[in-house]
Amino acid sequence: MKIRTLTVGLLAASLALTACGKEGSPSDSEGGNGDGSGSAALSYEVAKDVTVEDSPTFDRMKKAGHVVVGVKEDQPNLGYKDPTTGEYEGFDVEIARLVSAKLGFDPKSIEYKAVASAGREQAIVNGDVDYYVGTYTINDKRKQQISFAGPYFVAGQGLLVAKDNNDINGKDDLKGKKVCSVSGSTPIQNVRDEGLHEPGGEIVELQTYSQCVNELLNGKIDAVTTDDAILLGYAAQQPDELKVVGESFTEEPYGIGLPKEDDALRDKVNDILEEAMEDGTWQEIYDATLGKSGNKAEMPEIERY
Repeated sequence: MKIRTLTVGLLAASLALTACGKEGSPSDSEGGNGDGSGSAALSYEVAKDVTVEDSPTFDRMKKAGHVVVGVKEDQPNLGYKDPTTGEYEGFDVEIARLVSAKLGFDPKSIEYKAVASAGREQAIVNGDVDYYVGTYTINDKRKQQISFAGPYFVAGQGLLVAKDNNDINGKDDLKGKKVCSVSGSTPIQNVRDEGLHEPGGEIVELQTYSQCVNELLNGKIDAVTTDDAILLGYAAQQPDELKVVGESFTEEPYGIGLPKEDDALRDKVNDILEEAMEDGTWQEIYDATLGKSGNKAEMPEIERY
């Protein structure tokens, strides 16, 4: 599945939706969660007496009494921290909350840690986070350091440009241009590997996508590249200044990052994701977040290894 034609409605910042409730899935939560995290209308039943044998990460979570989740906080409708309320919201955040509940930990107790793209593997390896959910593309290079459950979503790489820019209409127009993305991300590596900016172009690497967007708005770069779902969120914030152009030109399967040797926890999280796709929970989460764009999405197949 690729998101190619999401509308500017992606950033419906207020997710005042009502999801149909059933055991173990999102349900009505009148007045919001009240816990400083999650979409206002989504809540999850906390599983009881959960065990994950031979999982040192699960044992660490049990000892702490809560989970520590690595996230993004500047990606509207994916992983976003509302600067006014301090609440985390978006598709990735809801997936993180669902996993927490299914592992037996109240999502209200989640400790969120915003980790930039370049620091994700190290945060997992060091045990700074128990798992990471934040537009994290599954690839073989990363599997050398960590493991992945999923994918739980598949996006595609796109381009964000100024509204009045008519020179860039797709990846073939990047030659000689300044292209920005975040350090350690798959999209910037794709630009580098394929030489899309050559000859005469420049790759600008920053720590966050919001920094890239600011550079674009200030006229210091020509384009921002990352997953199209992320870019459309920014375009929705400033539709008179920004636009997404061209067709998506990669497939980016999003996975949940986990410690490399913890096969037991990876299998358990894969079971959780698979169940959510089968019982309708995944669809309810999507409809309450990215689905507000009006775009239909297909659920990906879990890749077990």
